[in-house]
Amino acid sequence: MKLSHYTLISLIAVSLAGCKKEGKNNESGKDSLTAKKDSVVIPEVHQEYYGIYTGEFAGKEKMIDESDGTEYDGGVYKRISLKINRITKDSVYGQSIVEGTQRPFRGVFNESSKSFVLDEPGSDKTDGRFEVKLSGDSLTGKWNAFNKSAVKAPLKNLKLIRKDFVYNPNFMLDKDSELVDWSNPKDFVEKYTNEETGKTESYTTSKNRVASEAIFKLNASTQKLTEKELKNLRKLDLEIIKNSVFARHGYSFKKNTYRYFFEQTDWYIPVSNNVDNELSPLEKENVALLNRFTKYAEDKYDSFGR
Repeated sequence: MKLSHYTLISLIAVSLAGCKKEGKNNESGKDSLTAKKDSVVIPEVHQEYYGIYTGEFAGKEKMIDESDGTEYDGGVYKRISLKINRITKDSVYGQSIVEGTQRPFRGVFNESSKSFVLDEPGSDKTDGRFEVKLSGDSLTGKWNAFNKSAVKAPLKNLKLIRKDFVYNPNFMLDKDSELVDWSNPKDFVEKYTNEETGKTESYTTSKNRVASEAIFKLNASTQKLTEKELKNLRKLDLEIIKNSVFARHGYSFKKNTYRYFFEQTDWYIPVSNNVDNELSPLEKENVALLNRFTKYAEDKYDSFGR
């Protein structure tokens, strides 16, 4: 039988459509297998241990005595948080948060000894291994840097307590908190008159920034701040009032100045290195106003001994 030109074209089109449909079905079958594979959920265990453990992260590092240049072992104290997010039969997942750095870790949990071995990725010079033991709501143990020559204190001890992070806009600095910024001393040249010779001589003294009582009164999370309230404040006042907003949201500060102020409280728990999306509209408005005044504010310095 002789097929016409148009009949032949129609048969080819039908054949191609069938191949395309078959290929699509094969692809769909492949996707289905992948979906089934991805849908396998590894069961979680010991969810009662999930949460944030925060507290002391302390060690020794080499320091130089400014008076005579000798080297000595000085104590280093930081506050760290370990977040346990997931535990399975074979693995533990979470993050470490310290000094504005948030690093993922993965490790194992020994059920019989109730101990964790947790490794940070190793791609950063500050990464290391946590070996900690659980006792009630406490985690104690040590951290060892992978690259011991890259950090000043390659071995640190941990004493952590489990705490539930709760945002509370009413949290304030403790009234007995120190008001001194110990991290940014500044040298000043001053003069005095020698009583014996009558001559005026110069000397250099180191002073530190000091905050005022305003940091205990103004709350940028609950009050709409005004220019009148801010215009005469010190620069450190404005910085602390602003950063109190971020501290309430659990921001992990990189700067020693701010960490020192908030680590004097019992409510500050570092849980993240970015909380910008957590701020309320009022907080964002106040932060913008505080930034504007901080740019032109001046500090008060005073002499202290430690």
